[in-house]
Amino acid sequence: QAFLCVTSTLSMAVFRDHLVLEDLVEEMKQQSPALSFGPLQSDGQIAVQGSFPALQALRDFLLLKAKSLPEEDKREGKSHQRPRRKLQEHRGAAETRSSSRDAQREKRVLVLDTDIYHYMKHFYPKALQGNDVVISGVTDGDITTVCIESAGSKAGTIQGLKAKKMIEKYSVELQKILRKERICFKEPSRAGKQRLRQFCARLRARYPRVLIIPYDTHLDIVGTSADVFGFTEEVRG
Repeated sequence: QAFLCVTSTLSMAVFRDHLVLEDLVEEMKQQSPALSFGPLQSDGQIAVQGSFPALQALRDFLLLKAKSLPEEDKREGKSHQRPRRKLQEHRGAAETRSSSRDAQREKRVLVLDTDIYHYMKHFYPKALQGNDVVISGVTDGDITTVCIESAGSKAGTIQGLKAKKMIEKYSVELQKILRKERICFKEPSRAGKQRLRQFCARLRARYPRVLIIPYDTHLDIVGTSADVFGFTEEVRG
């Protein structure tokens, strides 16, 4: 399995009082022809599928749209922004920032493929660290939302942007080279599962850049094409 695309659900409710949502969606489609858009729901939500770089470009487009809203409208629309922010913490593709209540802190949110996030966390932990920033991840199935929190000062903003760009850089690079293979447990017993886990753990010594992600019913093997192929062939052989 190649990491080619991700599906995110966006809420357009914040724009409802200022723009015709159907027209905005058409503009989004013209702006991002590489993305696939689902139907616009009555509550303003829409599913979007595509590559991380294309979703990031759409994020930037929507941020510019949001910034163009009158300041008084933004304040009046705070009640609409709460469900939008909650949604984006779990599934959204756009970057968000903290509310004015917490003016001393600034938040940015990125959406990553969960397997890429785990691989990055295991092999490139420094990508998820930074000076004067707090980086955390919330996983929801195939999607992990990474929150970058920094001080609201100019220096904090610079550090937050630096951390965001670093994560984006690693995400794009890993997306190009990583593959995933799933190994299901043939023996459903606890002992059978344990034997397979132990065998994979010993085998990993020959494939140090492979990440094994355990689940109740299977193991996900993540790494380069050559490593994943070699690893799974030995397990199944």
